[in-house]
Amino acid sequence: MHTHPEAEAPTCAPAFVRNLTFQTNDLGKEATLVLIFQSDKDCTYRKSFPVIWRATTFGDEGRYSMHATYTNDLAFSRVQVVDGNVVSAGTYVKINNGQQTTLTKTGLEFKFSAPKQGVPGYLQATNKTDAAQDIAISIMVPGDPMPKPVLCFKDVEDGCDFKAKFTPKLHAYISSDHQETAILEGSICTDSIWEQDLAKLPESSTFTLSREPATGHYTITNEDKSTVLR
Repeated sequence: MHTHPEAEAPTCAPAFVRNLTFQTNDLGKEATLVLIFQSDKDCTYRKSFPVIWRATTFGDEGRYSMHATYTNDLAFSRVQVVDGNVVSAGTYVKINNGQQTTLTKTGLEFKFSAPKQGVPGYLQATNKTDAAQDIAISIMVPGDPMPKPVLCFKDVEDGCDFKAKFTPKLHAYISSDHQETAILEGSICTDSIWEQDLAKLPESSTFTLSREPATGHYTITNEDKSTVLR
């Protein structure tokens, strides 16, 4: 597979960066925090699944922290999936809401077309490679040359044209059964403990993960002590 640099988009969405820190202090029990962007229901393709963005284990005693950076610099990626995990994203193109692109193949090379105007409010892609492909909405990560997939569209058939909305609404779970880059085809067996639209946060935020010993319930609280529970 050949890697192509992203094509230039004709317009740019307002850029923002969100630096997130999740910390614990004497949590009381080892726990793995799983962060995902839930699949938007407003999607024309039925086989769309979240990809686990971050999964970090915090110890039961002492201080632990995890840092994550989100940008709204989005891309469509052609990905490969092995044993339920995204293992590569070699071909990609940056894209904004309201734009569309087409994936083609010439010889052994895959390439996305330069984005053009599409349906307002949607990210749109067409597969024209003569074979089914796995395509993902991905996030460009500062300092990383390749985007990180967060929503995967599996087995997109040749000639299929699909569109989806993507909102940076982050959900947090406590689960030891999931790892980063895994495609979440079913539900996580625990309830979400926290959710947040990242567009509504300041550039940098710190959150504390806590556990109530009597009930075993987890909460995530930000610096102003507000919390969102499920």
